[in-house]
Amino acid sequence: MAVVFERPKALIDVPTHYCPGCTHGIVHRLVAEVIDEMGIEGETIGICPVGCSVMAYDYFGCDMIEAPHGRAPAVATGVKRTNPDKFVFTYQGDGDLAAIGTAETVHAATRGENIVIIFINNTIYGMTGGQMAPTTLPGQITQTTPFGRDTQLAGFPVRVCEMLSTLTGTAYAHRVSVDSVPHVRETKKAIRKAFEIQKAKKGFSIIEILSTCPTNWGLTPSEAIKRLRDEMIPYYPLGVYKDTTEEGNK
Repeated sequence: MAVVFERPKALIDVPTHYCPGCTHGIVHRLVAEVIDEMGIEGETIGICPVGCSVMAYDYFGCDMIEAPHGRAPAVATGVKRTNPDKFVFTYQGDGDLAAIGTAETVHAATRGENIVIIFINNTIYGMTGGQMAPTTLPGQITQTTPFGRDTQLAGFPVRVCEMLSTLTGTAYAHRVSVDSVPHVRETKKAIRKAFEIQKAKKGFSIIEILSTCPTNWGLTPSEAIKRLRDEMIPYYPLGVYKDTTEEGNK
């Protein structure tokens, strides 16, 4: 019998710690599929900091390094510069990348470090209990904004792809989503392209993936997908924000 669907070889066959309905698992699979299809598992090094991805070293079959909260781009910079022929990626959440790790992210991009950043944006601190993140939407209720995010007090959400696309060192900035089959397919294509850009030594790539956090949003998995479509995508429009290999950037 022909095999039509199976676990990617770069993804270890173990249960994950993610909550029901969490879309981290989808993204893990997409990254692993790209690694498999490019045949680079033995040449890939992943960097995961503190956050929901903190246990990812138990899930990916490639070499993985744990980084302090927010410091994955700095660690990835050192790994890539000392191992320039390896494929190096970080896997980070919004509380990590866009808060404590903002400086590392911005400076890795402006230096044009030849790495790939997989950025999970679910508009909340997932692992630590649901506090407001830099990406939390205006009016969104979190543990630290029980009456909704007040932009007069907390400012406005950070649009990461838009910000990084202004930096000369950024080669590729693409915002995608995993709320539907077509969007999942587009996300995989974006991840593959980022790895191909690294292979071609063209510089810094970031794939921002709009994701869900049903537990901290207080929603069912299906309700969380609907919120992603109805509230997140309008505020964080999908698309390519910079691609130095093609014309037609936003």
